[in-house]
Amino acid sequence: MHLRVPIAITDELDEDLIHSNGSLDLASGEIHDVTYVDYDVKAQGLPARADDYAFTSGKLTHDGKDVEFSIQVDPYSGRYSVTANELLDIKVKAAKLFAGIEGKDLASGAGQGRGRKNAH
Repeated sequence: MHLRVPIAITDELDEDLIHSNGSLDLASGEIHDVTYVDYDVKAQGLPARADDYAFTSGKLTHDGKDVEFSIQVDPYSGRYSVTANELLDIKVKAAKLFAGIEGKDLASGAGQGRGRKNAH
């Protein structure tokens, strides 16, 4: 099962910002379907291969709230992804920001049964 969420991506160079969109797979951390905005990757090359490339960041947005994160780019394959630690951080921040679930509750699964009373 793939759980993909739409994200905004920004490749930062010394003098330019290159924007694109993609989908983050919340299970694997892989980023798929990267589509550049006003940038021709075939003619200009992968931003991560540019001499003045600095870094790449991503943003997950929901109801006007954002979670920003770091993205890794393999300059040889052109693959975008997030590390396992970054992916966990994204999930915790998104749950807290978007659903009001605390990280410790998310990890224990306590946020799943909201509205149910515990039977003791």
